[in-house]
Amino acid sequence: MGKGVLVLDFGSQYTQLIARRVRELGVYSEIRPYNIAVEEVKQLSPGGIILSGGPATVRSEDAPLCDEGILKLGIPVLGICYGMQLITKMLGGEVGPASKREFGRAELESLKGSPLFRDIEMPMTVWMSHSDKILSPPAGFHPIARTANSPVCAMSDEESRIYAIQFHPEVSHTPLGRKLLANFLFNICRLNADWSMSSFLEESIENIREKVGEERVLCALSGGVDSSVVAALLHRAIGDRLQAVFVDNGLLRLGESQRVKEIFMEQLGLNLKMVDAADEFLKDLEGVTDPEVKRKRIGHRFIRVFEETARGLGEFKYLAQGTLYPDVIESVPVQGPSATIKSHHNVGGLPKDMEFELIEPLRSLFKDEVRELGELLGLPKKLIWRHPFPGPGLAVRIVGEVTERRLRILREADRIVEEEIEDSGLYNEIWQAFAVLLPVKSVGVMGDERTYDYAIAIRAVESKDGMTADWVQLPYELLGKISNRIINEVDGVNRVVYDISSKPPSTIEWE
Repeated sequence: MGKGVLVLDFGSQYTQLIARRVRELGVYSEIRPYNIAVEEVKQLSPGGIILSGGPATVRSEDAPLCDEGILKLGIPVLGICYGMQLITKMLGGEVGPASKREFGRAELESLKGSPLFRDIEMPMTVWMSHSDKILSPPAGFHPIARTANSPVCAMSDEESRIYAIQFHPEVSHTPLGRKLLANFLFNICRLNADWSMSSFLEESIENIREKVGEERVLCALSGGVDSSVVAALLHRAIGDRLQAVFVDNGLLRLGESQRVKEIFMEQLGLNLKMVDAADEFLKDLEGVTDPEVKRKRIGHRFIRVFEETARGLGEFKYLAQGTLYPDVIESVPVQGPSATIKSHHNVGGLPKDMEFELIEPLRSLFKDEVRELGELLGLPKKLIWRHPFPGPGLAVRIVGEVTERRLRILREADRIVEEEIEDSGLYNEIWQAFAVLLPVKSVGVMGDERTYDYAIAIRAVESKDGMTADWVQLPYELLGKISNRIINEVDGVNRVVYDISSKPPSTIEWE
């Protein structure tokens, strides 16, 4: 990997976010599991190493430990949260339970000058998430910052160039975290900002061509940002050997099928096969209320339809999908022991006997990076900047059983939300805005008659990557207009509510 940064994953849900922040600063980064051999690290020859956080405690017998030799290679190291506690334990310091757990914002005070905090004004707001603390640093280490509850909140051994911090600089809740990471990369590791999305594009095209050879590829095109960029990337790499297939699963937004046909067949000229499988998907979902079962049934049916379609289109060895970093980190521990949050349709619901090998060229990217790549590939801006849409579609925005009537209600309500957000000029300022159909009915009065109909929840969040998100304070006038239109225009709804929860602790989608 040359002079990039190696991120060792100890199970933090933010591991990919660390790698992404490093790339944002123009430095190439790769993630490896915490138990990587020191010899492999030597072969990779990174310019810096970051130890991620994690859910474990170093005080437990089965705590994940890295090879101690990694800390003795002379390569600059930054330990974050669990990474700090690990460094302390492995180098002879002492870690104990904190008298008061810290979760959330805290104010960091500097204890002595450090290149890690160069040009950062103190006190510094940081984001905490830990229940252990450093009782005594290892020999050669000195405290360089503290908070009210953590006397040793940051420490360093300048001679060994090993630094450790108890907070998370990679999350948006640490406003100056980017500056701290930049100090580590450029002041301590002496790296150059020479990695870009253009270089990623060139490398991806080469990798696709090398892997695919003369084989043909079937592309799972949904019309969303991720699969659209995958299709454009593969088309750039292998041309007509790409066959895109669009499956209408009956769980899409209003008019989605026609929109996909116009953009990809008529405007971009891709080889595109349209498949209507709505009845099959809806039959699979009859009586299903558990969101995990929904995802997996949709995932299984999705692959089955693709296999069946492929048989009529010739021989294919590969299936391309738009899996992103958040999909991977929230689904299965692919590159480390990260705790599972949910099974995503692209990774958690695939049957073991599927007939294709997967190509997932975006699995190391976050959403905004995918949009940047789409612009480089020349895709329409309106398509690139569409709000994210879940792979399982409206099935996970209908809480409870999915039926034709509920789908009709949600489609109409969602169309109104999108129209009003666009008309307000706020669409491109919001990460996601959509409607959710709740599994409850409430009493209402319409036209002097009693009603007993469904409630719609409106969800609008701001985020940079989908890993964390805050609810958007939409203007009351806009919320009122959306509510009024939905209640008046959508048969079956008599109440609209607004979701004001953030992620964490809530997720963006309801299921």
